[in-house]
Order: sequence, then C-alpha cells, then structure tokens
Amino acid sequence: MAKAFADAGFFFVKFNFSHNGGTVNQPIDFPDLEAFGNNNYTKELDDLKTVIDWVFTNPEIQEELNVEELSLMGHSRGGGIVTIKAEEDTRVSKVISLAGVCDLAKRTATSGNLDQWKKDGVKYVLNGRTKQNMPHFYQFYEDFLENETRLTIKRAVSNLQIPYLILHGTQDSSVLIDEAIQLHSWNPKSQFNRIEKANHVFNTSHPWHEPALSTQLAEVVKLSIAFLKK
Repeated sequence: MAKAFADAGFFFVKFNFSHNGGTVNQPIDFPDLEAFGNNNYTKELDDLKTVIDWVFTNPEIQEELNVEELSLMGHSRGGGIVTIKAEEDTRVSKVISLAGVCDLAKRTATSGNLDQWKKDGVKYVLNGRTKQNMPHFYQFYEDFLENETRLTIKRAVSNLQIPYLILHGTQDSSVLIDEAIQLHSWNPKSQFNRIEKANHVFNTSHPWHEPALSTQLAEVVKLSIAFLKK
C-alpha cells in the first residue's frame, strides 16, 4: 500500500506506535506485552505528534516534500486517532479514515466490568491471530477518563475544518459501516465512499504476502489518491 502511494508521487511515512507491543526486530507480532498493556490513546496521539514534528523538522527530507500539504490516514482505531489529531493540529491539511471507529468509549479497551478491572489492575483480551492473551492495564481507562473530551471523536469530526475522507467496507463485521455513516453525519461536508464486499481489512490479511493489493484495497488506494490530489 505504501508503495502504491509512493509510485503515485507521494512522500509516504508509515510507523508503529511506541506501545503497540512490537519491537524493531519483530514489528508485526507482539513480543513486548508489557508495552502493549501500558499503551493508551494519549500516548498514540503523542506518538503521532512526534512523527509530524519529525516530518516538519528533518532537514534530510525537506526538499522531497511539501509540508503545507501534510495529510493523515489511519485504519480502525487509528482512524479515530488521526481524526482527533487532524482537528487539533493546524499543520494537517487533509485526513482519511479507513474502516474507522466513531466512539472510543465503546471499544473493548474501555468497556466491560470496570470494577473488576480496577480491582485486578489488568484485563486480558485474546488475539485471534496470535492466540496471545493481550493485557490491558487499568491505566488505559484512567487515561481515557482524564482526557475524555479530547478523545471524543464526535467533537473532533464536528469541528474539522479540513477535507475529510471516510472509506468503509460494506461487509465489515469488526467495525460496522454504521459507524462510518455516523461519522459522515457529524461532518456532512466529508466525502464518504462505501467499498463494496470489503471486510475490515479490505479483503487483505496481516501480514500481507501477495504481490498485488486486493481489489478492495486497490479501490481504497485509488479513492485516497484522487482525494489527496484534489
């Protein structure tokens, strides 16, 4: 996917959040469960700010890009994170949400038996791919409560003053397309495209070893490039 954007003339930066559970040597799996358990939404927003700062200040890349046209794109929960950051950081000129969530409060990490979670200090969620029990320390919920206004996606979407693209699969069973419809309703000026017969990962898998993108992800790339070049 990154190569498709680069081939279209974009300076494309992809990165992992600092506490996503991966390491430099194992970026796809989750060898560092301690870091994963200590992740939270504001850390992800801080990480994203660090990346944006790097793009704006790294002298080695300034001749290769136009910082006046910096756009953000995020998938699933990341769709919410980039939208919040786009609303609060005036350096961002456009934002794209791929199968994005509309409410962080309703996610698994901030729901369930809160009293038991507080008592135990940790709860576990099974990762379907790796079969690991992924820890979520109670600090995640405390951080959410302390920053709930900032982390309200409805507020961010409603206040967005920049072009906003929403792409969502019609067969997404992880984040229902109803959430995309909700996002679009909060910002009627946004562009909303349904990706027909696409699941949550646009009919790909993680990791992706095929030589070409799926038909659905290729459509996502095509729509995104057209949006960014407007």
